[in-house]
Amino acid sequence: MITRIMTRAVLAAAVLLGPMGTTATAELLESRLAALLGQEREAIRMVPDSRLSALTAPPTPVAGKAAAAGGQIDYNRDFLAGQPAADGGAQWECLTEALYFEARGESVRGMFAVGEVILNRVDSARFPDDVCAVVTQGTGQLYGCQFTFTCDGHPETVHEPRAWAAVGKVARLLIDGSVPGDLTNGATYYHTRAVSPRWARVFPRTTTIGSHHFYRQG
Repeated sequence: MITRIMTRAVLAAAVLLGPMGTTATAELLESRLAALLGQEREAIRMVPDSRLSALTAPPTPVAGKAAAAGGQIDYNRDFLAGQPAADGGAQWECLTEALYFEARGESVRGMFAVGEVILNRVDSARFPDDVCAVVTQGTGQLYGCQFTFTCDGHPETVHEPRAWAAVGKVARLLIDGSVPGDLTNGATYYHTRAVSPRWARVFPRTTTIGSHHFYRQG
């Protein structure tokens, strides 16, 4: 504020003194600027040190936000715990539900990887173009769906609210685009180590994270 006032004062003086000689104008402007600087120093001396520190300190980032916004994700429980409580609309809820039933027992990296597959499908022309449609594709025929929890005959009941809260944060970061999205190398399929579907012998495996193998359709 003080600097802006000084600048305006000097510019005003320059306009008013325009017709004067160059040397005289420069000397007068230098004199007025020196006086203004002296006033600014005096004003600053009157501000308490605590107030100056608060004014000049860099802003404090919200826990977890700076890392997520910059794509620097620490795939661990501490990072996830530092994220704010998450909520959202239908797309967030569908992704959260899928992560809860498909990956809540995985590491944080494993949770993000499963969610990444779902979003990779959304971006692929081979699958529906929204999260809920991807998650529920094939639902209605016993074991004929893409994600087993939607067609295994068991109700989708959440018994672990803390796990739901955790996967909800993962879903929020994924939907918001706050993560790099490079854990699975573009995978659109995965399965647990306990099974061996036919397509696993055809599609190239991109990586293994936790109890899941990941694949990309050729």
